[in-house]
Amino acid sequence: AAHRLGGMGPRRTAIRCAARPGLAHRRNTIRLKLLKIGTRVRVTARKVWISMASGCPSAEVFGEVRLGAHCWIGPGARLRGDYGAIVLGDCCAVEDNCVVHARPGETCTIGSWVTLGHGSVVHNVARLGDYAVVSQGAYLCGATHDYESLAFPLKSAPIVIGAHAWVAARAIVQMGVTLGEGCVVGAGSVVTRNMPAWTVCAGAPCRPLRRYARR
Repeated sequence: AAHRLGGMGPRRTAIRCAARPGLAHRRNTIRLKLLKIGTRVRVTARKVWISMASGCPSAEVFGEVRLGAHCWIGPGARLRGDYGAIVLGDCCAVEDNCVVHARPGETCTIGSWVTLGHGSVVHNVARLGDYAVVSQGAYLCGATHDYESLAFPLKSAPIVIGAHAWVAARAIVQMGVTLGEGCVVGAGSVVTRNMPAWTVCAGAPCRPLRRYARR
């Protein structure tokens, strides 16, 4: 169902959702914070689980956000569609304290069966392909500042992550980088340039190490 939310100033609305089976998350409402007139949140399927567990920080989904079927949004996670839009495919897991944020006027498109690990940050990512995994604490940031200017202006270039790619724990992916399909980035790596498909890459700066074939 599509929910169009409007009105003057900050206000709240709610959409009913079922607790995730097998977990201690009670049946409750999805809290959606409106930041301006005309912002929208769309739940495009019947079963979407957003944490409202007792004693846990609530997940927040606000602005221009579209959620596919069977998505899981964990405690403390924030999907910020207040500047740009965020689109999630089906069966995605956005784990605890993850932040997803799109650049103004742009769209972050996340495919189906994508996992965003605990505490990961996904900022100004143009696309995450199907079955991609971003592990715990990984930092994908498609923006920086011009430190040579006194105005300190923001500069950006979107990140693209291919299908079946894996960004391991605490890796950093810098702006403008494309990871090919099936690319594996080792834990703690710093990726400053494009990495090839179906290749294990690691290091600071990150470099290709060996190709592999998926069984």
